[in-house]
Parts: sequence; C-alpha cells; structure tokens
Amino acid sequence: MIRVVVVDDEALVRSGFQMILNASDGIEVVATADGAHAADVIRRERPDVVLLDIRMPDVDGLTVLRQIQELPDPPHVAMLTTFDTDEYILTALRSGAAGFLLKDTEPEQLAQLVRTLAAGGVVMSPKASRALLRSHPGAGAPQDADVARIGLLSDRERTVLVLVAEGLSNADIGTRIHLSTGTVKDHVSSILTKLRVTSRVQAALLAERAGLLTRNDDAARGNGR
Repeated sequence: MIRVVVVDDEALVRSGFQMILNASDGIEVVATADGAHAADVIRRERPDVVLLDIRMPDVDGLTVLRQIQELPDPPHVAMLTTFDTDEYILTALRSGAAGFLLKDTEPEQLAQLVRTLAAGGVVMSPKASRALLRSHPGAGAPQDADVARIGLLSDRERTVLVLVAEGLSNADIGTRIHLSTGTVKDHVSSILTKLRVTSRVQAALLAERAGLLTRNDDAARGNGR
C-alpha cells in the first residue's frame, strides 16, 4: 500500500485528492494538512509520497519541502500548482522535489503518477515543463555548459536518461531495455556524476533542454508512420 499525505491550504483540494486516490487500488491517503501543520503530520505518518501545494499563505511549499528534506528518510515529493510557469517550480526541483503536477491533472492519471513517484520515478507535465524551461533565463540555450555535458554520456546512458526523464523507475527502465535493475542503477549514478547534478529531476531537465525528449517524440512518430 502506497501511503500518501496531501498538503494544500484549501480543504476542498485536499478532500478532492483524497477521494480520488483512496478510490485507487494500492493507494491510501493517510492524512491531509495545511502548510502550518504539514511537517508534523509528515513526521508522524511517514508517508511514501507527499503531494505538496507550492503556494500557501501560512507556510509556503518551499519551506515545507526543506523541512521534509531534513527528515532521516524523506518521502518522494511532488509539488502541486495551478500555473504552467510557476516561478517557484524550478527552485523546488533544485531543492529535492521529484516533480510537479498541475492541480487540474485528470483523475485517472493521478493514481498512476503517485505510483511513479513511489517507485522513485520523476513526474513532470510535458506541457508545464516546456513552458517552465522557456520562461527560465538561459533555458533555451541549446549548447550552454550544462547541456554540453550531455556529450559525455554513452549511447546507453543517453537512452537511460531519456527514460528517466519520461518518469520511469529503475525497474521499469530495466524492463524496457532488458537490463537488470542494478545495472540501471549504475547507469543512473554515472549519468548524475557526468552531468554534475544531484537528482533525477535535474537530469531530466537537462535532457529536456538538450532536446533529447523532442527528438525521442519525433522518432516515435516516425516509427508510427
């Protein structure tokens, strides 16, 4: 059972997410909270996944995220936002969030995204992530120093990076490209080292900036013709 805590300043949003997720197999919302009480609730409940509103009037989501990251075994956190280009999203991703969801995510997609989070995957709305990168200064530079490090990756590592950016866990990547989970884990560790990043989300953002996901989409469409 995947244990989830939903943090939002609006009771209606909390109850809505709780109702949707509790109706899904293998997922239980063990608690909901506003920003002021979030850290205490998470510390007490020790969930696997936290869905965390990025903008709250009492204690904002970035503050709660920092408190969560200080826990001995922090849960996987996805930020919730109503804006495609929320200015705080990039800060949250750099601070340890495993992705972000728009609050109008389709109910049938929500449970799968939570499962992806629990498995250690990355969740980022393609529409929102591209809008975010376009709005961030320098994000569109195709050959900046960070993106240039993509060239250090082997062909296999590039393949793994694209699958990481698509939100797959190590086990799912292994199944997709016929590798053991341990081998995938080694590839991911090498990718993070070569790209000089500390999380899968940061690696995924570099893949997006380098155009790897766009090329992958184009190739998929070409194979479909």
